[in-house]
Amino acid sequence: MQAAPDNQLSREDYSPDARGPLAGVRVVDISRLVAGNVVSHVLADFGADVIKVEIPGRGDDLRAWKVKGVSTYWKVYARNKKSVTLDFRENRGREILLELIAGAQIFIENFVPGRLEKMGLGPEVLLKANPRLVIVRVSGWGQTGPYAHKPGFGTLVEAMSGFAAMNGFADRPPVLPPLALADMVCGLYGATAAMIALRQIEVTGGAGQVIDLSLFEAIHSILGPEAANLRLNGAATLRNGSRAPNTAPRNVYECSDGKFVALSAAMQSMAERLFNSIGRGELIEDPRFRTNSDRLRNNDAIDAIVADFIRQRTQAESLALFEAAGVTVGPVCSAADLEIHPYIEGRQVLVHLPDTDMDVLPMHNIVPRLSETPGAMRMPAPQLGEHNSEIFGALGIGQDELQALIGAGVV
Repeated sequence: MQAAPDNQLSREDYSPDARGPLAGVRVVDISRLVAGNVVSHVLADFGADVIKVEIPGRGDDLRAWKVKGVSTYWKVYARNKKSVTLDFRENRGREILLELIAGAQIFIENFVPGRLEKMGLGPEVLLKANPRLVIVRVSGWGQTGPYAHKPGFGTLVEAMSGFAAMNGFADRPPVLPPLALADMVCGLYGATAAMIALRQIEVTGGAGQVIDLSLFEAIHSILGPEAANLRLNGAATLRNGSRAPNTAPRNVYECSDGKFVALSAAMQSMAERLFNSIGRGELIEDPRFRTNSDRLRNNDAIDAIVADFIRQRTQAESLALFEAAGVTVGPVCSAADLEIHPYIEGRQVLVHLPDTDMDVLPMHNIVPRLSETPGAMRMPAPQLGEHNSEIFGALGIGQDELQALIGAGVV
């Protein structure tokens, strides 16, 4: 077993009483899987009181994403949250949910559009229970439009948005991201949108509102000017591996030891430094490579020159040489490389937490870093229904009624 890293926390290092900048903001989250959990994850890290409402006996489907029997995804994205179980399809369960919502500022859901309305929990019902409520509705395709009725998973929107078509190599099939990218981007948008809506209420004293957040629009937005480029070029951006459509050279290059470096010469001055550092200063005036546009037209040729130079050196030698010359270069790292990387340790990008299933649970630290009102690790991800007595008790539900609700499958 590895020695505990310097940034390992003990159980005593959790700060359950820490008051972040969002202290006093209550979030009721009935979403499942990634996107909604990322919304509430960001808010929870900065002090919001997040109540995860889960299905009795089963919980959030994110709990089922396990690695060697451990729900690592849940442990990361449910930190700093509380868990209650509630079947709000039942009349009493729906009444209890509305009581929770009456005392909340933010509500998060990700049912297929129309499903919440069929359960008697549409926005008009929620806003009647709490006129200042911010309702974050996450869906694959949005609450309106011809696809509104369709279930939407990240895989589908990553494929249809144009992202996969741009990703990968020209002679191979399109490549989907190996992680829930659309969900994560959508979740970050959702947290931002919720705070914008709360700020509007704070400034104007206005009413709550509905945030219509689609996975498709979130992932499509990060393609940037692709629609404008299509109009100008008359064709969509082709899959081009690790090259960039707007600068050259830019690629991942293999070193003599089988490791890789990533290099980008996005500015003219950077390209000139690169040419000088590889002993090819004459390329600065070579008409094939004189400007960025020239280099893009002759990408194969310049890429071959850079690749040949790097192929003759180890990763460490390449990094040292280019860094000394002020060329933008970095190593291609795996999670295993990062575990022992001095940047990760020095910056405390990872924290190592005590855990019931693992001796040490590494996870990303709180992002972003605020100098005056930082977030805090207040509590680990909750067990299913861990906070039933606390949360429901505050609503006036005594132990006798709670046990009856448990027996009836409502809690």
